[in-house]
Amino acid sequence: MSDNVLLVEEQDNVVTLTLNRPQVMNCLSVELLHALKAQVESLRFRTDVRVVIITSAGEKAFCAGADLKERATLTPIQVKEYIFTIRNLFSSIEQLNKPVIAAVNGIALGGGTELALASDIRIASMNASMGLTETRLAIIPGAGGTQRLPRLVGRGKAKELMFTGRRVGAEEALQISLVNQICEQKDLIDECMKMAAMICETGPVAIEQVKYAINYGIETDINTGLAIESNAYWVTIPTEDRLEGLAAFREKRKPVYKGQ
Repeated sequence: MSDNVLLVEEQDNVVTLTLNRPQVMNCLSVELLHALKAQVESLRFRTDVRVVIITSAGEKAFCAGADLKERATLTPIQVKEYIFTIRNLFSSIEQLNKPVIAAVNGIALGGGTELALASDIRIASMNASMGLTETRLAIIPGAGGTQRLPRLVGRGKAKELMFTGRRVGAEEALQISLVNQICEQKDLIDECMKMAAMICETGPVAIEQVKYAINYGIETDINTGLAIESNAYWVTIPTEDRLEGLAAFREKRKPVYKGQ
């Protein structure tokens, strides 16, 4: 396995994972999927990591989806294995116990958009182009797109985009809430790091619990969701961080949270 299909950088409690196949628009090969899976699994239990940023090398593409040249060489069973792997990987990203920011720098099609959808926050450069274009290849999104896109932009808009296989630019993506923020490409990583820095000022246990409450509560009725929120709140009460937050407020200083 190559060592450089996925680059890993750590800075100020933030890990940046960079898809590094710019020569093929950062397509998701089997090798890259397994490299990304290994990193996501390793980050789950690292208390020193507060935020994860997923981006890609080059200026043209965030990720153009599956590696179709590789796909053509796979047997039907291998294709099923690929879909199983990517679907579970993206679910693990969505369920990771720390915030994930997708820095969408360029084209993000098919699995590329699905990777962004699995992230918690999406910040896109002005040259971004996103879309679930699988129907144009006579298949459908297979890594959560049919479920995550309508939950984010609404059923009607999601159907329109998937029925037509149409791409949307950065401004339209912002308008329909497909992304949280847009910026110039040269500023993309800086903007993501600014967002990450703000998150790093908050309580780690609180962030983990609020992500849990949102992810699981949104799929239920309001009363069940409120019960999930209540249980998540109880987790924060006995923490040292909560007492530190109160002390810092009283003493008019910035809190120093330890995730305890």
